[in-house]
Amino acid sequence: NGAGKSTLLKLIAGLLPLHQGTISLFGHSVGVCRHRVAYLAQRSEVDWRFPMTVRRLVGTGRYVHLGWFKRPGAADRQIVEQVMAQLQIDHLADRQIGQLSGGQQQRTLLARTLAQEADLLLLDEPLNAVDVATRAIVSQVLDALKTQGKTVLIATHDLGRLEQEFDGALYLCEGREVQPPPGSFTGVHVGEWAVESRPVVAELVEATSHLPLTTSHQQPTTNPA
Repeated sequence: NGAGKSTLLKLIAGLLPLHQGTISLFGHSVGVCRHRVAYLAQRSEVDWRFPMTVRRLVGTGRYVHLGWFKRPGAADRQIVEQVMAQLQIDHLADRQIGQLSGGQQQRTLLARTLAQEADLLLLDEPLNAVDVATRAIVSQVLDALKTQGKTVLIATHDLGRLEQEFDGALYLCEGREVQPPPGSFTGVHVGEWAVESRPVVAELVEATSHLPLTTSHQQPTTNPA
């Protein structure tokens, strides 16, 4: 905790101001291509007491394409129904979001993210504290996104799944990129390094297209303990 993974995602999404350096996405500044980026916040950042149905919340993912005064059309509604079915929450469409379980909440937020039809998806802890069924469904969706040529950047603490599910990883400690010892994330070494160094990991699932980021790469000179 506190290594900067959520801050990094929010900076890429253009939700926080940069104090130094630059970030470019698809060869442009963040503001120019914001419609091509979708951000999934952690469940704890959402007020689930707000009176809204699942369908309505998922539908807000289409707002980036509608502007201020345009109402959702038939195509927008169809996309909403499709992503709800993909996340297997279509039977919950008319349920209030405050009545959802933790796993159902996570799937609803991910459905909203998918509804944006973005090229770059920034997911903050999408598999944190979810049930087995939700984990399996979300993993299937991530595989499908990769097949479609999407780029997915995920922040997670789940170090044991790095080699099995992700193509690349960026290791963060105290806001800086660090390089773990060779073999640290294989077999029994994952628990040992996690306890000793307490890293936070931002995992990069690279699709057929690459994510060009312009930033500094200064390495820390001290042991990231």
